This record gives sequence, C-alpha cells and structure tokens, in this order.
Amino acid sequence: MAVRAAALLSMRRLARYTLVGAFATAAHYALLAFLVELVHLPAWLASGLGAALGAQVAFFGNRGFTFDHQGEIAPAWVRFQGTAMAGALLGMVIVALGVRAGLHYLVAQVLATGAALLLTFAINRAWTFR
Repeated sequence: MAVRAAALLSMRRLARYTLVGAFATAAHYALLAFLVELVHLPAWLASGLGAALGAQVAFFGNRGFTFDHQGEIAPAWVRFQGTAMAGALLGMVIVALGVRAGLHYLVAQVLATGAALLLTFAINRAWTFR
C-alpha cells in the first residue's frame, strides 16, 4: 500500500513538474526564437540563454507547486540552477547535433526538451527539493 501511495505521489509530482515545465518552456522557446530570428544568434547559444530564463520560471513554480518545498530558498536555488545547467548543456548539445544533422532548430529543441525533462525531474526530486 505504501509503495502504491509513493508511486501515485511521484506520478502527481511528475504531472505538476510537466505543467510548470510547460510555462518555463514557453518562456525558453520565446526567447530562443527571438534570439535566433531577430538577433541572429546561433541556435545552440540561444537555446542556452532561453534555458536560463526558463530555469528561473521553473524554479519558483516547482518549489511551491510541484514539490511544496519548505526549506531554505538559497540552497535549493543553487542546486536547482546546477540541475538546470546540466539540462541546458544536454539541450545545447542535442540542438547543435540536430541542426548539424539538418533538423530545424525548433525540432531539435523539442527533442532536447524531452530529454532534459526526464533528466532534471529525477535530479530535482532526489536532490534539489528533497
């Protein structure tokens, strides 16, 4: 019974994490497209900058809504930024490789977002907001 309750809580948190991530991803993609289309930055660099913005949106949403974290904000913020950086670096590599392989930068970013979602959820659940 306890295992089932833990699994349901984990699924609920993943759903909330995904919802918060949708808002953070919207901010990320908006900045990404702006920087690529109007500022003419390389897609991999714009992806990293968009991820930095999205990380701030995600931190505050996940702290309160997903994980109901009551601990000190500063240590959690630092851990979250480290986790977000790992996800951003993974995303930048996937975008760079995808563009090099001929994919549109937004298609490559969608693939990167999926990979980063799974990686960062696992890290944030186990470490950032434990």
